[in-house]
Amino acid sequence: MNDTFPGWNGSIEDARRLQAELARQVSLRDDFPADPRVLGGFDVGFEDEGETVRAAGVLLDAATLQPVAQTVARLPTTMPYVPGLLSFRELPALLNALAQLPQPPDLVFVDGQGIAHPRRLGIAAHFGVATGLPCVGVAKKPLCGRHDPPGPESGDHAPLLHRGEQIGWALRSKRRCNPLIVSPGHRVGMDSSLALVLRYLRGYRLPEPTRLADRLASRRDERRG
Repeated sequence: MNDTFPGWNGSIEDARRLQAELARQVSLRDDFPADPRVLGGFDVGFEDEGETVRAAGVLLDAATLQPVAQTVARLPTTMPYVPGLLSFRELPALLNALAQLPQPPDLVFVDGQGIAHPRRLGIAAHFGVATGLPCVGVAKKPLCGRHDPPGPESGDHAPLLHRGEQIGWALRSKRRCNPLIVSPGHRVGMDSSLALVLRYLRGYRLPEPTRLADRLASRRDERRG
């Protein structure tokens, strides 16, 4: 655990201190390939009534958005759910899933918050700092902040604000669906985080990288079978 969270003593108070320290390492400058070749999608589910973390990782061809590799990493759940400290519960399994993939992606989409977080270090931002990879957070609901309702059409969006600062976007990715919360994770700027999610939408509520990871993490295909 200390290898994943260096300097953490295991307490909730120290986790928050470490978040604030790591948040200062997040870069909100665009530093990713203009034409990435391989995208990564990551999401986390749970098995065994919450006793096992199930992290899903998917690689996609950026040109076709077809999956080229996928993996599932399972680790024992070592921390209870604490609002705002999701990464301390899920990051070890996500890093395990990344390590199992045949290559690192050029650009990562994580199902969760980037900087749209009270201490500006959601799971996507923590993943980005830990791996050095450019990341975007795509969450299904807000953790903090306020936004005006985006318009009804796909692509309509509104800034997500917290304490006078923009921390992300509320994006209507599909008509008649609740907006997504999109925010930079690491090495991606605010405007680019929105543009990248729009770029990889294919008619579903979620962009393809996190849509495929969500299916794998939730075992939705297995349940249908």
